Amino acid sequence: MTYLIIRLATLGSVAMTVPVIDSLSRRYPDDRFIITSKKPLGAMFAAMPNVEFREVDNHLGWKGVWQIWREWRDEIDAVIDLQAVLRTRVFSLLMWWSGKKVTQVHYGRIRKHLITVWGVGKRQLPSEFERYRDAFRRAGLETDDAFEALPVNKSAARNVQKVFGTKKGRWIGLAPFAKSRSNMLPYRVTKEVIERLIADKETRVFLFGAGKVECEMLRQWASVFPQTTSVAGGLKLEEELELMRHLDVMICMDSANQHLSSLVGLRAISVWCATHPMIGFMGWKQSPNNIVQRNELRCRPCTCHGTNHCRYRNYACRQIEAETILQHI
Repeated sequence: MTYLIIRLATLGSVAMTVPVIDSLSRRYPDDRFIITSKKPLGAMFAAMPNVEFREVDNHLGWKGVWQIWREWRDEIDAVIDLQAVLRTRVFSLLMWWSGKKVTQVHYGRIRKHLITVWGVGKRQLPSEFERYRDAFRRAGLETDDAFEALPVNKSAARNVQKVFGTKKGRWIGLAPFAKSRSNMLPYRVTKEVIERLIADKETRVFLFGAGKVECEMLRQWASVFPQTTSVAGGLKLEEELELMRHLDVMICMDSANQHLSSLVGLRAISVWCATHPMIGFMGWKQSPNNIVQRNELRCRPCTCHGTNHCRYRNYACRQIEAETILQHI
């Protein structure tokens, strides 16, 4: 059978599908899995022989939904919608009308809304991995937890070796940014973390990020701090993953880099500000002991994915000292 798996949005969300899809690839070698997303993220699935990645237009409109349905309907036997938004629901409906089996993920958005907006029923929710597994189970596919790390991409590993040389001492990754202000540490804290790390002459810091503004800021930081290199915007995805494989630890926010680290078995010290692990976005097999957050704040979590405002206007959740982060290293 040929299964179409839809997960369009965000790098981190697509990265979270990898452990589950790797399990499907191993358990069902005679089936074919097509995963589609808005971004060129095929490097995460390249080692899975029966998994095909297809990128769709970033500005996919209703006309595009209709066109893709017409082009793909004859080769697809079943659809598993891991996005579950209006356009993917319409696409799934068209597939259902064509006689295909359709399964959609249950995200529990109402329960998440009650926790983050009203502060009602604060308790651990199922992880995104559990929600994905449940969707596949309802489609008749069983998964396991055997995934540990992606295999080494030899070509990308050679490029990393050529650019950064042989590893000496400690290599530490730092991904200080997130999409929303409520998910980022103040700049002064991030700079203090870098200063404290490079005080050890045997430590080299690699700065990770994306976006034009972030890349420029990280480039400036790398020019100021010795033993610090910015790789933001300078590497392909597969090369970033291979560089992460050489790191001793990754310091990151509740962001995509937490999930990319998990794909190569790298320990991530994740800093959670306005968001909270109870919502279900913790990295694959990451330890709760490596979470940095202010548990005493009763207003947390106030958002699922981050926000640019604070109801109390003080962003108390971001007031985490550098020493607290460094203690985990």
